[in-house]
Amino acid sequence: MQRVLVVDDEPQILRALRINLRARQYEVSTAATGPEALDVAAKHPPDLVLLDLGLPGLDGLDVIKGLRGWTTVPIIVLSGRADSTDKVEALDAGADDYVTKPFGMEELLARMRATARRVRGQESLPQVRLGRLTVDLAAKRVSAAAADDGGDGTGDIRLTPTEWHLLEVLLRNPGKLLTRRQLLTEVWGPGYADATGNLRLYMTQLRRKLEPDPPRPRWLITEPGMGYRYQPGPEDEPGEPVP
Repeated sequence: MQRVLVVDDEPQILRALRINLRARQYEVSTAATGPEALDVAAKHPPDLVLLDLGLPGLDGLDVIKGLRGWTTVPIIVLSGRADSTDKVEALDAGADDYVTKPFGMEELLARMRATARRVRGQESLPQVRLGRLTVDLAAKRVSAAAADDGGDGTGDIRLTPTEWHLLEVLLRNPGKLLTRRQLLTEVWGPGYADATGNLRLYMTQLRRKLEPDPPRPRWLITEPGMGYRYQPGPEDEPGEPVP
C-alpha cells in the first residue's frame, strides 16, 4: 500500500483528501504545518507528498528544500498560487509537479499515477523509444530503425557529451516540467544557472537531430517562461536492448 503524506493548513482539504485517498487504498498521513510535515515525513517516510505552499510555521518552499536534503520522494504541490513564478520556484526547489487549487480529485489521482510511473521509469528504463529512434542511455547510443519506405534509414545519430547529458536528464523525467535553472544547473553546473542562451542552443540542436519536424517538436517540448519537458507519446515504449 502506497503511503501518502498530505500537508495543508485547511482542515476541510485534509479531511477530503484523507477520505478520498483511503477509499482508493492509499495509506494517508496528514500535517497542518511545515514543521509538522518534516517531522511526520522523518518518522514515517512517505512514498508521495501532497503539499500546500502557504503553511504556518514554515513555508511550503522550505518544506520542499528540507525534504530534498535527505529524500527523493515525489512531491506534488497543491496551491492556490497560480502565477508561473510560484510554479517555477516550487519546481526549482525540488517539487515534481504543481496542481493549482481548486482541482478535481480525478485530475489529482491521474497526476499521482503519472508521478509514480515517472519514478519507476527513472529507476528501470535505460532505453527510450522516440518514434523510429531508440535511445540507449546506458550505452550512450541513438539508433535509427529502417525507414518504412524501404530506404536506408538505419544508423547511429551522434550526440556531443553535453547533448547527451541534457537529453538524459529530460528522458529520465518523462512528463515532468524541468525549469531552465534546473536544467542549466544539472547539465552545466551552478555557475551557469542564468545561461539560458546555452540551453536554447542545445535544445535546438537536439531537436534537429531527434525530432521528425524540429519546429513542431513531438517529444522535446517548450513550456514558455518556465522550461522544458520530455513528453512521451503512447507509442514511445521502452526499447529492446540494442545489439
